[in-house]
Amino acid sequence: MSTRTWTPLPEEITSLSPDAMQERIAAAKRELGNDVVLLGHHYQADDVIRHADATGDSFKLAQHAQAQTQAKYVVFCGVHFMAESADILTGDDVTVVLPDMGAGCSMADMADVVDVEEAWDILAEMGVRDIVPITYMNSTAAIKDFCGRNGGIVCTSSNAEKVLRWAFERGERVMFFPDQHLGRNTGYSMGIDLEQMPLWNPHAVDGGATPEHYLDSKIILWKGHCSVHQKFDVTNVWTLREADPDIQILVHPECNFEVVQNADLVGSTEFIIEQVENASAGSKWAIGTEFHLVNRLAEQHPEQQITSLSGIQCACATMYRIDPPHLLWALESLVRGEVVNPIRVPRDVTEGATVALERMLALKGDGAVGQRRARAHVG
Repeated sequence: MSTRTWTPLPEEITSLSPDAMQERIAAAKRELGNDVVLLGHHYQADDVIRHADATGDSFKLAQHAQAQTQAKYVVFCGVHFMAESADILTGDDVTVVLPDMGAGCSMADMADVVDVEEAWDILAEMGVRDIVPITYMNSTAAIKDFCGRNGGIVCTSSNAEKVLRWAFERGERVMFFPDQHLGRNTGYSMGIDLEQMPLWNPHAVDGGATPEHYLDSKIILWKGHCSVHQKFDVTNVWTLREADPDIQILVHPECNFEVVQNADLVGSTEFIIEQVENASAGSKWAIGTEFHLVNRLAEQHPEQQITSLSGIQCACATMYRIDPPHLLWALESLVRGEVVNPIRVPRDVTEGATVALERMLALKGDGAVGQRRARAHVG
């Protein structure tokens, strides 16, 4: 889509003190007024999120972008695929800006459209047909376009089960990308056996499994994952439970199967936030999701005990590239009438991607849906 080039920041900006940086960001926003809307993802650091006009997960922020009626510019403090979705869902009179083109997503990059097209053809040659493609919101515009062109749809971590049911009404099986864990965890919660969810490895010959595995499948999982949620391990759960049996384990469905099966609650980012906001004083939580969000929840709810599921800082390194210097540079450039790092999805890609996104939006009742689990202690 948009060329990911990196522009060195002026020394005049990088040499500013943190306080001066914050003051100038606020001043630039005031000068731009209603011409700009600044959207901040939950995983963003506090020194950026404080300037956001709206916060949320990738889907919620795309909805905010779509709803803009006055703004000329949407400055997206997230990562590249999120800004692409915002560009697809906004009118031609709105320009989406990503302050740093280096803010990508390793998961989205794991499903390249060329590899996906090749896998689709190989499966057809195997006789594996009647497939409905589903892509997670965390994917490139090109993958969303592929789904739109092939009778497929986009899903979020909130509505993945609803989208899967939609797909099974239209085809015998699903191909799910790019996150294998969301697909596997959702499929299993719906009663689909693990054996019916073979993995497709784009770097292995013919996907890495036998044709029989794919012919007998219900969900073909693309071999992709989130680099943040991949860091959580089931031993983290066991260690914390041994230390405190009263602690509740709350995790995102991008975590691996063993972690999810041993958690008390599983759900989207919005679901995680709602659980903490609605919990009673004294509640104890170990949360398996991005570090900045966990820290923010702990600061906002000192009446509860909130910690990360992992002992290491599980932060989204690419999200962190949207920092105050890049935000200031983007905003002050707009003040001068200069648009830096515009995200423009080509029209031929936008067409199919819009179809896939609108199919998802047409499913009523999308919300932060989570699951309460029995403590299965899968070893």
